[in-house]
Amino acid sequence: MAAQRQPSRQITNPALFICDLQDKFRTAIYEFPKVIATTQKLLKASQILDIPVFATTQNRARLGETCSELGLDAPGGVQTRVHADKTLFSMLTPEVRRSILTLNAPLSCVIVGIESHICVTQTALDLLREGHNVYVIADGVSSCNKEEVPIALARLRHEGVVVMTSESWLYEYVGDAASAEFKQIMKLVKETGPSTKEALQTLCKI
Repeated sequence: MAAQRQPSRQITNPALFICDLQDKFRTAIYEFPKVIATTQKLLKASQILDIPVFATTQNRARLGETCSELGLDAPGGVQTRVHADKTLFSMLTPEVRRSILTLNAPLSCVIVGIESHICVTQTALDLLREGHNVYVIADGVSSCNKEEVPIALARLRHEGVVVMTSESWLYEYVGDAASAEFKQIMKLVKETGPSTKEALQTLCKI
């Protein structure tokens, strides 16, 4: 499908990075269910738009598996290119780096997950240093302390990361209502409208 369309502007070779959305964080992270909902929307979009997915867990033995409702690597779910466990704060583990090398560079890296000021920030900065375009989704990231989030996003903007919403990113990437995938994306946006509104009203008003 992706070969039949022309990505808009500089958003080419997109890849979705899902950072440490694990069971043990459910009660610790501010508005965690909203982060999950946005991630689910982008995972569905990744299937429509044929976007590769990278995911990590932080110290899985202690902090648990990736949340099952994301369906990563499950039968009928989204199959990741890499689903790595790590002790690094950045998602750029050796395994992730090797897989990135097999894709056309530079990537347009779309990041969701936790925590905004630690693993998300370090992942974004590492990807920038390696020459990729980086997008952090404001309605798809959070931290234990909500006050950390706007500080992290302000720092990332200063460093050259594009901070935008999930819906804005999807429409900018599709770029044209005449594209083959537009109707599917529009349907997804409508179906997820209520959860998107809730995420925007909480995560984007911090």
